[in-house]
Amino acid sequence: MSKKQVDIKVKKVNSDSIDKLNNFNDDVKVTYKNKMENTFYNKELQKLQIELVKLQRWVKEKGLKVVVLFEGRDAAGKGGVIKRITQTLNPRICRVVALGVPTEREKSQWYFQRYAAHLPAAGEMVLFDRSWYNRAGVECVMGFCTQEEYSEFLRACPEFERMLIHSGIILVKYWFSVSDAEQEKRFKDRIENTTKRWKISPMDVESRKRWVDYSKAKDAMFAHTDIKQAPWYVVNADDKKRSRLNCISHLLKQIPYKSLEFEKIELPPKQKNTGYVRPPVSDQSLIPEKY
Repeated sequence: MSKKQVDIKVKKVNSDSIDKLNNFNDDVKVTYKNKMENTFYNKELQKLQIELVKLQRWVKEKGLKVVVLFEGRDAAGKGGVIKRITQTLNPRICRVVALGVPTEREKSQWYFQRYAAHLPAAGEMVLFDRSWYNRAGVECVMGFCTQEEYSEFLRACPEFERMLIHSGIILVKYWFSVSDAEQEKRFKDRIENTTKRWKISPMDVESRKRWVDYSKAKDAMFAHTDIKQAPWYVVNADDKKRSRLNCISHLLKQIPYKSLEFEKIELPPKQKNTGYVRPPVSDQSLIPEKY
């Protein structure tokens, strides 16, 4: 299934960085005393989504360029958070980028090139459901890149991100931390639930056998790319509801915005019919009213 795994680059970091890296341990499941009730969750989510609409309008009006990266292990809940963020937003302003396997042509390009093509213009927000950090994770662990390509990524990535920020892009990076036990639970649910079966792939199954390798790769990635201009923010993702609310709440604090008043809209009167005759309903192909 894979080529030879590359050597993961371990970098010495200071004690503060080590404390940050160990703040959430993927091998330990985080439990809560009380389960979050749906009523409270939905109420809080609605409040946050209203704020997201305000943020969207601010981004559009002020011509901001926002990029948010969502990374983490398989089944960590990245897609669920992205879905709740975009649920009430305009897809022309806030769009999701989830790239598939690169083509042969893309493989021959500068590594960041296919991602750069999806960066926002003024007044846009782009949410990357996995990003250029594929090279530091799946490509590294599964041997889909060479040792030289991996080493070059770790060197170039911080410079690439500083370049984006210098160009005026607001870059926010999230890592969703899920425990071994919780990931296994979600994988089993995907296997048994027909509506979720498409979410699990042979690569996901293979990742279970390489849990420690992925942990090492994540630690190395943090050590090289957790830079002052674009730090990694870790989301405890064992509880889906809490992780969604916590992530959205945090994201809203990363981009200063104000609530802009909407222009008053008055609906004009309906146009008067001056002789128009509608064709008969029998001429139309209506779908059956089954419900």
